[in-house]
Amino acid sequence: MTTPLFPDTDLHGLPVLPAEAVEHGEVFTRRWVVDLILDLLGYTADKDLCDVKLVEPACGSGAFLVAVATRISASCRAHNRPITDALAAVRALDLLERNVRQSRAVIEKQLMDEGWQAEEAQRVAAAWVKEGDYLLQSDADHRADYVVGNPPYIRLEDVPDHRMAAYRSACATMGGRADIYIGFYEIALQSLKPGGRLGFICADRWMRNQYGRRLRQLVKRRFSMDLALVMHDVDAFDDQVSAYPAITIISNRSQGEAVAADTTRAFGSAQAHDFADWYMKSRSESITTAAFQAARMPHWFPDEDSWPAASPARLAVLEELTERFRLLEDDKTGTRVGIGIATGADKVFLTDDDSLVERDRLLPMAMVRDTTSGTLNWHGTYLVNPWTAEGDLVDLTTHPRLFKYFEEHGAALRKRYIAVKQPQRWYKTIDKVDHRLTGRPKLLFPDMKLTIHPVLDEGGLYPHHNLYFIVSDVWDMRVLGGLLLSKVAEAFVEAYAVKMRGGTLRFQAQYLRKIRVPDPAAISESDRVALAEAFDKRDVKAATEAALRVYGLAELPD
Repeated sequence: MTTPLFPDTDLHGLPVLPAEAVEHGEVFTRRWVVDLILDLLGYTADKDLCDVKLVEPACGSGAFLVAVATRISASCRAHNRPITDALAAVRALDLLERNVRQSRAVIEKQLMDEGWQAEEAQRVAAAWVKEGDYLLQSDADHRADYVVGNPPYIRLEDVPDHRMAAYRSACATMGGRADIYIGFYEIALQSLKPGGRLGFICADRWMRNQYGRRLRQLVKRRFSMDLALVMHDVDAFDDQVSAYPAITIISNRSQGEAVAADTTRAFGSAQAHDFADWYMKSRSESITTAAFQAARMPHWFPDEDSWPAASPARLAVLEELTERFRLLEDDKTGTRVGIGIATGADKVFLTDDDSLVERDRLLPMAMVRDTTSGTLNWHGTYLVNPWTAEGDLVDLTTHPRLFKYFEEHGAALRKRYIAVKQPQRWYKTIDKVDHRLTGRPKLLFPDMKLTIHPVLDEGGLYPHHNLYFIVSDVWDMRVLGGLLLSKVAEAFVEAYAVKMRGGTLRFQAQYLRKIRVPDPAAISESDRVALAEAFDKRDVKAATEAALRVYGLAELPD
């Protein structure tokens, strides 16, 4: 191997990853988990494995390669081929030279234990395992029928800036504060031959958080998300780690049937065999055991903003509703989800004094405290309003009391970023006031609640930025309120939303927009009455019963 010109750079001329960073990202996978992944991929000894190519991007100490060697050995015996026919069947890389040595050694030992000659075993091991950086290899080195492994989980702060810049250049999905494993997913997916399959065990955070968004876009656009098997409570690794792992199987084909599955602490080798048997052979739509539960879905979720998290049975229901119903926010019904006004200086712009400035400059505000009971109970908060009905800033010379009040607080207002950026508009709020919103009936949602909590404003108040609102041109707001009070609507938010300490949910616009609803014209009169009455009475049980009928569901699984 060629030696770099400088000891702290690699063959690409980039700073090497510190050994401690690589070691920090190494989590070694138990053998039964490796076998499960290979089984789920269909990488089995009955196939002629010499004629396909398997790539492992970061082989570590060889946990996957030992299992691969066993299967290739059995395949060669079954197909009457010498083991040297498999010289090109595997390509494995690792950044650490000692891991390369160890992986080669365990492959050699395994193949000799299988009865192959030492010289043959040595040739195969040397051909399979190389030292290198998977993210920076040429495309020709990557083409694969299968990509398997446990990609490294290395924090950005452990990666030298120049190397991280090279990674970002090579991997378009590595946006924001993406961890290294995002790049491994991208390069692996791009390397798959038509019909090729990826099987990784890795942290599942990319399915939901912001830094995984570009990767989700890539999967949605070009690949099939076949399986997400959540293993948060399973002892899947040789060391105890808090990695929130999941096995993901993704294929290079159009999106087809998908399986969502979850496990308990009881999930081990025997249960993994049972799951693989169900996944590969059974056509039943769902299965529930003490160790795992799983459900088949016609498709994976179409959204790229975030993928939901829930029990497999509930995910299957949500996917079905996603297929059958439209989004809550919809141009066809004129239904819109929004957030109340942000001022940038609530201490100045909000007041309970109805004589503070000119009366036409006081706009009644709906606050979170006004919604607590479920019925709007206004406590008398006003916005000191700098906006005209046309959406312009008011001329302060025409409102002397307002002018005087803002000038009294001028130092605080002018320090704000928006005022520094636009000094001539120093008294503006961050958001404009849309005066049309004040008079419209709207459903209000406090940002943080344990359960979904729609509250009706018949018209007259303007929402504060800790409240989200829904308006519609078509919906009867009491009927829609009953639908959104139900556990069916809450299930959508719960599956997508960030959960705070104590189980508090964030009912933000991005999560409310995930809710699917029927065509309001398709709801029977009796169900409309039931939903409206349930909303008026704050009767969640009655609202849920009516919602289940409207959605055509027998039940909502836990």
